[in-house]
Amino acid sequence: MPDQLIDLLISGTVDTLLMVGASALIAFLIGLPIAVVLVSTSEHGIHPSQKINQALGWVINITRSVPFLILMVALIPLTRWIVGTSYGVWAAVVPLTIAAIPFFARIAEVSLREVDQGLIEAAQAMGCNRKQIIWHVLLPEALPGIVAGFTVTIVTMINSSAIAGAIGAGGLGDIAYRYGYQRFDMQIMVAVILVLIVLVMLVQATGDALAQQLDKRKV
Repeated sequence: MPDQLIDLLISGTVDTLLMVGASALIAFLIGLPIAVVLVSTSEHGIHPSQKINQALGWVINITRSVPFLILMVALIPLTRWIVGTSYGVWAAVVPLTIAAIPFFARIAEVSLREVDQGLIEAAQAMGCNRKQIIWHVLLPEALPGIVAGFTVTIVTMINSSAIAGAIGAGGLGDIAYRYGYQRFDMQIMVAVILVLIVLVMLVQATGDALAQQLDKRKV
């Protein structure tokens, strides 16, 4: 039984890392530009636009308000259309990504808003255009906060992946449900919980270390 348990945990961990990793990458590539647009089009942004800001904020708030389990079920038709099935690791990537994008976008938005307005005004006075301000002022200054926020997003996605696994997405959640809960095997349940704790701790420690290294204020 120990060898079978180890094989199960390894397989489940790989599946969890695949679904979370793929979803996190897509969420970062889409969520960060959304955050930049939100900050840039705000009232005191470099390109104020109330209509764009409110419309985008409205969509993000609606998506964030839907619990992940409900969102996952509601997205089954879209998931089938994109990956051809509603079960398995890659099927879970769709709802995980859609749930993570607005979550990360709001966190990144907060970090971008905290950039010293004086730096932006100084860049404008030097003749920098919007693109230059975004690339050379906003993003570099907000990078530590963005990394810290992305770390929180990944941790949240690990938790969500466990929920997804319990309803057919695979991964550690599937192992905990099928082999632990349904078979009343507390050993497997505890083992899965321990693996999830280790994953979360590793992600959090890595993210915190990277964010601290990037923080110019502490250099």
